[in-house]
Amino acid sequence: MDLVEIAPGVHACLQPDRGLGWSNSGLVAHGGGLVVDTFWDLPRTRAAMDRYAEHLDGPPERLVNTHHNGDHCYGNQLYAEVGTEIIGHRRCAELLGSDVGPARLASLATADPATLPPHLRGFAEALRAFDFDGIEPTPPTTLVDDAMTIDLGDAVAEITYLGPAHTAGDVIVHLPEHGVVFAGDLLFNQCTPIGWEGTTDRWCEALEAIAALDPEVVVPGHGPLATTVDVLAQRDYLAWVLEEARAHHAAGHSPLEAARAMDLGPFADWNEPERLAFNVHRAYREIQGGAWDEVVDLGAVLADVAALAAHLAGRATT
Repeated sequence: MDLVEIAPGVHACLQPDRGLGWSNSGLVAHGGGLVVDTFWDLPRTRAAMDRYAEHLDGPPERLVNTHHNGDHCYGNQLYAEVGTEIIGHRRCAELLGSDVGPARLASLATADPATLPPHLRGFAEALRAFDFDGIEPTPPTTLVDDAMTIDLGDAVAEITYLGPAHTAGDVIVHLPEHGVVFAGDLLFNQCTPIGWEGTTDRWCEALEAIAALDPEVVVPGHGPLATTVDVLAQRDYLAWVLEEARAHHAAGHSPLEAARAMDLGPFADWNEPERLAFNVHRAYREIQGGAWDEVVDLGAVLADVAALAAHLAGRATT
């Protein structure tokens, strides 16, 4: 992981984007210290804490979780142990640990691939880079509904709820004096996004709200440091998926048939392009009037993601 100073006393902790789970974090070394997000396992979280300690006089006073997905909050317990206040949206606190929990992730990561259904083998292989032992999901205890402002002495951190978009409890951390936004997984930079709860319209509105803040630097949940150009590029991707999905749904195509037929164009070079299948499933849910928090049929979605990956790989070699 790289620790990059992006403004005086403000650091982005960036992991190389190798796909599932390779998320980013950050440190604001003002007002006793504020950390944005932890990592998917305890060893990586400890490593980040050690780097952050070089810029602090003691444990950070506050940690903000941008949302409830484990790759942004499964290291929370290490901060709770040193007395750090953990802040997040109310829905983040409610949902943390409710998806694929650490015990299930550990079992998949250590399973013999031959015993797994084909659609889970790629997912399990991605998990093997992480150590899910000893994780105790630890939700935020200071809860945000709409917004919160934190006094950092010579600056403020503005926490704003912009969900449900990627998840039910998405918040951003804006440092107006420093021109920085920590966007969490509202932004996947140069990486195909996926969304769990929420709607496309709300996600596009969230991205437009980030761009309207006119930050100099946006720290995405995944991928390299970004600008507002990257923020609006993801908005365009999401809007494109929904528009294309409407046409394919009207023609009676399955989500996989739709995804195979769609021309990725300017988005083709983004990492994990096969996630398009996931996004088409989500768009079909919206088109069919499904609830924004409808539970994802993960097995069916992952099967289509794997099939689209094979299709794209075959197309690239012809």
